[in-house]
Order: sequence, then structure tokens, then C-alpha cells
Amino acid sequence: MAKIAPLSGFPEWLPAGRIVEQEVLDTLRQTFEVYGFSSIETRAVEPVERLLAKGETSKEIYLLNRLQDQQAGMTEAELGLHFDLTVPLSRYVLENAGHLDFPFRRYQIQKVWRGERPQDGRFREFIQADIDVVGQDTLAFHHEIELPLVMVDALARLPIPRVRIHASNRKVAQGFYEAIGIEDVEETLRVVDKLDKVGPAVITEMLAEKVGANAQQAELALKLASINATNASFADEVLALGYRGELLDEGLDELVRLVEGANELMPGSVIADLKIARGLDYYTGSVYESVMEGHADLGSVCSGGRYDSLVSDGRRTFPGVGLSIGVSRILARIIGQHIVEPSRKVPTVVLVAVNNEDERRHAELTASQLRARGIATEVSPSSAKFGRQIRYADRRGIPYVWFNTDDGEQVKDIRSGEQMDADPASWNPPTADLRPQLIRHDQ
Repeated sequence: MAKIAPLSGFPEWLPAGRIVEQEVLDTLRQTFEVYGFSSIETRAVEPVERLLAKGETSKEIYLLNRLQDQQAGMTEAELGLHFDLTVPLSRYVLENAGHLDFPFRRYQIQKVWRGERPQDGRFREFIQADIDVVGQDTLAFHHEIELPLVMVDALARLPIPRVRIHASNRKVAQGFYEAIGIEDVEETLRVVDKLDKVGPAVITEMLAEKVGANAQQAELALKLASINATNASFADEVLALGYRGELLDEGLDELVRLVEGANELMPGSVIADLKIARGLDYYTGSVYESVMEGHADLGSVCSGGRYDSLVSDGRRTFPGVGLSIGVSRILARIIGQHIVEPSRKVPTVVLVAVNNEDERRHAELTASQLRARGIATEVSPSSAKFGRQIRYADRRGIPYVWFNTDDGEQVKDIRSGEQMDADPASWNPPTADLRPQLIRHDQ
């Protein structure tokens, strides 16, 4: 058999890792629904023209073409796999606006695709979990406080290191850059967004090269980016730099309201961090990023922001605010470094032993009774000696083995060795054993 070459950037977990993934996704779904978000799923492809129209041209888009059409020299409108879930959301809202209730509260957990160079925490195919609130014509500011708190709560329910949201406001950055005389604000935002990756010296060079910033302007931009606080004191630090403007003042007011409002509801949840710029040009207000404590090298695991003009049909505008969790990025770290492991690598609670092949039908009937009551059950694949069947269960982490003995039906907890009489129509394991539990190992 020819050796199969691995294909990087497309994560596939072993069964134990898949249990971790499913538990994480189930927790996120449950949390989002507790906050009143409805689930949607959109198609995997969008017209390339639409994908390129949202300021994401730095991402490599995977194109979708039929091999038969290529061979026949036929061409169709180009389709590409979506690289995030925000662009599909904008199209979904426009197509279904007449059937949606606004503000529209949606969550979406799906795979996305990006033609990036695979590295730690970055994949070509990965799962994102998004929440957005979309309004019609207007959207109240309080949603910019609400959504990061939903994400903080959702992430806190996972067995992962603590995650806090770092927030800024595009109006602060844009207003400040305009006040110090920088003309190309959008490019400046994209440059400053790389600060954590390349450092201040490289940012200074990039600002000079790409936007023509002089040394003083670059220094001021870096001073703004260095400001962070857990309370409203950041506003005084910004004003101490000596520049004012209507847009800057508006952004500072909004960021103060966000930080104070969020931390009043959930203390310590949001930090003002003015180096956050978010390179996508559709953000217009609050912007968010976050890292797992002790894992800053992984980069942001949850990000997003406010957008006022992403969604419009020319007559109506649909502003929104949303955040996205990089689920696969988190999973790669907690599974790869064994930070989180399941209590067993299979869902099975009980293995029904087979005395001999003539009694396999009896074992199957016993298993059927247990399954009918929601107890995950397997029948032993062989009728080997009981010791071998018990070892088979132990290797897979199955906690109970069921026996048909001369004294009647019995079940054994192979962890403690305790064996007792049992009736498949009424026996129940402890609640903690019904499903694999996630165990966190602090690093």
C-alpha cells in the first residue's frame, strides 16, 4: 500500500480529541441559546466578488470549480469557499430581511477555509463560532457591551485557561490619527494591527513606508497603542497626548461606557487596550480581541467588532456587532498540549460480556434494554475469557462490564472491582459516568 502523505492545515482529531471538540461545541451552543441567540447555517460558498468586497483581500480564497468544466474549457461565475462567517451573514440578512425579526440575534458554528500557511493555531480548514446582533437602520450601543460579555461567559464555561476581552474603538484610533495629521487612516489601522507580531521598530518603518508618517507621528501612534487599563483611566492618558477631535471624543466616550458597563456587570471581564485596531476595514466602532491567559503566543482566540455599513441593499442599512471564537485554534492547543482530556476515549458506559457465541443473542438483547434508556452500550466483539473482555473495556476506558452469570445478571465497576446484581430494565450508572467528562490539567 502506498504511503499516504499528510496534508497540513486540516485538523483531524483522534476519538478522544473528538470528544473534547464535541463537548466544547455543545457548551458554546447551549450558552449562546441561553442568551437568546438563534442558530443558522449558511452555504459554504459565496461569489468571489462578494468575498473580495469586504476588505479581506489579504486572505487566500479557495476557488470552487468543476473538473469537468475545466477540461471542457467552460467558465462560470467564480465561487469561493467562505473565509469567515460574517460575509455569509451579510448576504443571508439581505436575502431574508423580510422574514427576520430585528434586532436579529444569530449564532453560527461552521467550518471556514483560508489558504494560509499552516502553523501553530492556524489552519486551512477550521471551525468558527460566531454571535452577532444585527439591527435594521439603527442598532443600540448597549449591544456592544452585551456581546463581549456573552463570549466571556461562554469561554468561562469551557475547561480552558481564563480569557478576558481586550477592547478598543475604531473611532478613537481614526480620530487620533486624523488629529495628528495622518491621511491614510485605513492603512495605518492595518499596520498598527500587526504591532504584536512585528514589534514597534518595524511598525515605525512600515508607517513611514506605507502612509508617509514622520517620526513624530509614528511615535504618537505607538504611544496611543501602548495605553491599556482595566477602568476608564485610559481616557485621561489619551487626552494627555495633547490631541482632540470630535470623532476621537466620541470614541473615547463609547469605550469608557463599554469598559465601565461591562465590568459593572461582570467584573474583570473587559480591558481597554488601544493597540487593538482590527485590520478589516468594515469595523466602525468597538473592536475586540482576546487571548487565553498563559497562551499569548497563540494569538487572539476571540475577536470582532461593530460594523455600521457591512450590510446594505441601498435602501436599508443593517448595522451589527459580532464576535467570533476560533474554536479550532483553541482545540489545537488544549488537545495538542493535553491541557484537556476526556475521562474516557469512547462514549460507551457498559460493555456487555459474551459468555460464548451461542449466548451472543442474549447479550444483544441486554444491550438493547440499556440503550433504550439512554445508556451507551457495546457488546463484546469476542467471547474470549472474561479477563480479556475486561481488559478490552479497560483499554478503552469503559467503566462497567455486564455479565450473565449462574446467579443472574450482574454489573461490575472495573475501576473499583465492585460487582453487584443488576436488572437491564432498571439499572443506572452514576450521572457522572453517563458521558465522558472533560478533565483539565493545569499547566
